[in-house]
Amino acid sequence: MIIANSISKLHASLPQSGRIVLVPTMGALHRGHASLVKKAREIAGSEGTVIVSIFVNPTQFDRTEDLDCYPSTWQSDLQICDKSEADIIFAPAADVMYVPNHSISISETSLSSGLCGKTRPGHFDGVCLVVNKLFNITRATHALFGEKDFQQFAIIQRMVRDLNMPIEIIPCETIREASGLAMSSRNLLLTEPHREHAPQVYSALQQARQLVLDGETSAAKVIEATRQRLESLPNQPQIDYLELVDAHSLQPITDLAGTNAVLAIAIFFGEVRLIDHIHLNYYTI
Repeated sequence: MIIANSISKLHASLPQSGRIVLVPTMGALHRGHASLVKKAREIAGSEGTVIVSIFVNPTQFDRTEDLDCYPSTWQSDLQICDKSEADIIFAPAADVMYVPNHSISISETSLSSGLCGKTRPGHFDGVCLVVNKLFNITRATHALFGEKDFQQFAIIQRMVRDLNMPIEIIPCETIREASGLAMSSRNLLLTEPHREHAPQVYSALQQARQLVLDGETSAAKVIEATRQRLESLPNQPQIDYLELVDAHSLQPITDLAGTNAVLAIAIFFGEVRLIDHIHLNYYTI
């Protein structure tokens, strides 16, 4: 496995042919990331190349304290990549990715208007910029993204479509802990009491889906039932947003009948912000 900290070393390591499959990460890898790398290995095949990028991208953080405390587990990351059969780790420093006077940005103006985009101004502009750069630098033919970051995945798909990028984006289902908690690098920052109660987020989302399966079509009622359950948890976690949106446009839905809806949440347990979602998939017969 090759570790490339510079673009020139990465390019010197790239093959002349075959698929190049990219798994973009910010490190602090866990079993969810490992599943992405293993799937990338399957897609690349024996003749292809799997690249895992590890880069904590400063342009997508709206809170300096969030960037400063983002977890780092470098040695563990190396072991996970090696065990999952990655070929190259691309781990650049910030000044490799961004020259001091960089002045070009990318802006998405529709899918990023709500959910995380509403409360994290500039976040998805930073995501689009760094992902575009990683696509260009790695010359990837395929890239894998976890569906846990549902809005991010939708925006990356839109960027590739709108900018005619010659790359295939492959979604991967959310990997969860045995408790149901969606795997996230941020889980490392949870206190023991918060880790005990955080799995109730997914439990509340499942309860919401059951309401819909039982015939509830009012988005407001589904949201309120979910909110009440989460607000009853000990230590009163702070809900950043809880919204029902169309799975394609990410615009809010009021009536669930005949829709492909997603219930999405961002919630703070102390200073740790977690996100999750669930497809409700309600269709009238």
